[in-house]
Amino acid sequence: MNKTRIVAIVGPTAVGKSQLALELAVRINAEIISADSMQVYRYLDIGTAKPTPDEQKKVKHHLIDILYPDEEFSAALFRQEAGEAISNVDGQGKVAIVAGGTGLYIKALTGGLFKGPGADQELRRVLKKKAVLAGNDCLYRELSELDPVTAARLHPNDSSRIIRAIEVCRLTKKPLSEYHEKHSFKDSPFDTFKIGLYIDRQDIYSRIEKRVDRMIAIGLVDEVKCLLDMGYTRDLNSMQGLGYKQITGYLLGEFSLDEAMLQVKQGTKKYAKRQMTWFRADPEINWYGYPYDYSRIIQKTKEFLEA
Repeated sequence: MNKTRIVAIVGPTAVGKSQLALELAVRINAEIISADSMQVYRYLDIGTAKPTPDEQKKVKHHLIDILYPDEEFSAALFRQEAGEAISNVDGQGKVAIVAGGTGLYIKALTGGLFKGPGADQELRRVLKKKAVLAGNDCLYRELSELDPVTAARLHPNDSSRIIRAIEVCRLTKKPLSEYHEKHSFKDSPFDTFKIGLYIDRQDIYSRIEKRVDRMIAIGLVDEVKCLLDMGYTRDLNSMQGLGYKQITGYLLGEFSLDEAMLQVKQGTKKYAKRQMTWFRADPEINWYGYPYDYSRIIQKTKEFLEA
């Protein structure tokens, strides 16, 4: 059976994935599927660098604003939702471009997921309570001891994935990374052309600093305040995201706005570094360095789709 051909655009934050996705979508008659774990949430717009209304009018986007901030999302749910979106796009005779920096989502979609033990709700309740009382850092340190490989690829604030990794370790007595190593991750109904974008480290850091400054300038503080006023609490996974956690701390009087901005910039730089480590491990990615040769990327994409 012929597999549906899709395009994936990956790379670290602020590298230019969204811009390329828009340009490519116009050229190859495509729609865009967001592979960003934060853009699924309504009301989280500025801090997630969500496509603007004009951009979403220009090209149809999927998996944006599909959940409220107090709802849970996962790689398994992403695979399901993205698969349905791809089927709909393909049914219209169009191409699906999956664009985003959440590496686990891309891996889940294009290579399948490790089917681990079922959820232990009592254990999860205990771990969530521990995170509330002692902070996410406490859980992250525990995971670092149990499974340093998995800990290295997760953000310390990514409590849901940290809890899942600890859960697997405790229930099976084996680290999650060991299961991932044994899994072939070839269980996919898609034939994927993977495009990776990269920029010199200092340049990406400069872009991140400018992006954070702009987010503050266009209203990130007010966006977070509105979320808090609506009753969305800081312990939610959505509110633990970069920018939202730190600005919440500022609004609650824990530190100054300058300190919050510094934390966002430092955290985002570390996140970008982890993203590159993740994507560099994928031999299927076709890498393009800045300045990007859009015409060459478009040509190679068309060759893949027409082969």
